[in-house]
Amino acid sequence: MICTQGLLRRGCRRRLAAIGALAAVALAAGGGCTAGPDYVRPSAPMSGAYKEPGWQPGVPRDAIDRGAWWSVFGDPILDGLERQIDISNQNLKASEASFRQAEAVVMQARAGYFPTVGLNASAQRSRSGGGGRSGTAVTTGTGAVVTGSGGSGNLGDFFSTSVSASWEPDLWGRIRRTVESGVASAQASAGDLASARLSAQGQLASDYLQLRVADELTRLLEQSVQAYTESVRITRNQFNAGTAAQSDVAQAETQLASTQAQAIAVGVTRAQLEHAIAILIGRPPAELTIAPAEMVIAVPVIPTELPSALLERRPDVAAAERRVAAANATIGVDIAAFYPTITLSADYGVSAAQFGHLFTAASRVWSLGSSLSQTLFDAGARSAAVLQARAAYDATVADYRQTVLTALQQVEDELAATRVLAQQAAAEDAAVAAARQAESIIENQYKAGTVAYTSVIVAQQTALANAETALNLRESRLTAAAALIQALGGGWDVTQLPARDRIESDVPLDFSPLPPPLPAGPPPLSQPSQAGR
Repeated sequence: MICTQGLLRRGCRRRLAAIGALAAVALAAGGGCTAGPDYVRPSAPMSGAYKEPGWQPGVPRDAIDRGAWWSVFGDPILDGLERQIDISNQNLKASEASFRQAEAVVMQARAGYFPTVGLNASAQRSRSGGGGRSGTAVTTGTGAVVTGSGGSGNLGDFFSTSVSASWEPDLWGRIRRTVESGVASAQASAGDLASARLSAQGQLASDYLQLRVADELTRLLEQSVQAYTESVRITRNQFNAGTAAQSDVAQAETQLASTQAQAIAVGVTRAQLEHAIAILIGRPPAELTIAPAEMVIAVPVIPTELPSALLERRPDVAAAERRVAAANATIGVDIAAFYPTITLSADYGVSAAQFGHLFTAASRVWSLGSSLSQTLFDAGARSAAVLQARAAYDATVADYRQTVLTALQQVEDELAATRVLAQQAAAEDAAVAAARQAESIIENQYKAGTVAYTSVIVAQQTALANAETALNLRESRLTAAAALIQALGGGWDVTQLPARDRIESDVPLDFSPLPPPLPAGPPPLSQPSQAGR
């Protein structure tokens, strides 16, 4: 409907009143009708207690430090390495970019709440046929005036500019459900980011603990090399004195060379672990050197909460649950397609045949209008879309429940590993002490000439093997403790997911800040290696 200045008659006023009433009804209806099911978090398979015996529910004072969970190991170098993950790890940067992308999707969906406003401007000159009579003036349907004479044709100018706006009221909640789905998807992306961070932190802790065990194993082998070097010297002296056989010397030299080779091989494992740590903190391997150090890390006692706490503590579980919410909202989006669409539009502008008259009162034009559209037949396309959305929802529910089951399994696995490895370590410590005692006794017997050197070789190999086993068990216990913390969520909880208003704002993501650095620490964490210079 177009009304120009001076033409606002009674019929036009009635139409304007009807359009205004329609807009008011649209605004009122849009606030109270939302298509689709409201979200209810699905149930998850859960037990009241863990199967593993001996676990105790944690109390508030036992809670793992939020963010810096690795502090339970009490190693300042590990603390410094872990803090570099948030700064330089490229996988986390990719996950953070995915979250920002999800935020932008929400911003795009929210734009549907508001009208679309446009500016139009045009200028044109046209020529009509020359059949008109000389001196005639013709007014076009758009208000342009063209003049001409005789057979030369008529030339006319037309200028116009206008502002237009259109708005689709969200009567059935399609836009609200779209925003709801986007917010839940963004929260799931934030959970994925937290899960990726926890995974990187856990992997770094495991690699670092293994590296320190490699340092300890290197020291053990170097001590054995020193002892075996002395055995070779003694055996050669005895051979030269005629009190030992040539075979005793050969056996001693074989044992020495074999242990030296084993010590060298440990260097390969340590180098690979150091390289892996460098990649986790986003640095080339050539730029990181971790100096060997004595291992003073004790196996920590990890507080364990009730199984139901995993629903709030695990970021992957929280992300899976948010995907269920997003899929539920998508059902509403597809159901809203069954209802009619109402569009309100308005234009205001000026038009004239001469540019100088463009902004006069007589050149003003405006229009208000509304339209309603309803699909009557689509061969079942909308019904199929709803079926797809419901099937997608069922899939996310199954994924959520499977994620919960996997989380329970991981905790049970690490609880079992913690318990069994502790028992095994106690038995192995006794074996190490007995083997060392046997080694000392047999060496004295050999020096006294009461046993063959073969007995010494066997005793030394047994003592070394038991010491290596004890170190391997210590490594397994430490990495199992780190894995248990990771399985329990690493101090994360669902309150760290960004809220809806946070997602709809432009504030940078920082929903899981790390605590401040430790007040004191060792010398610089690392320095460029010779290979990197």
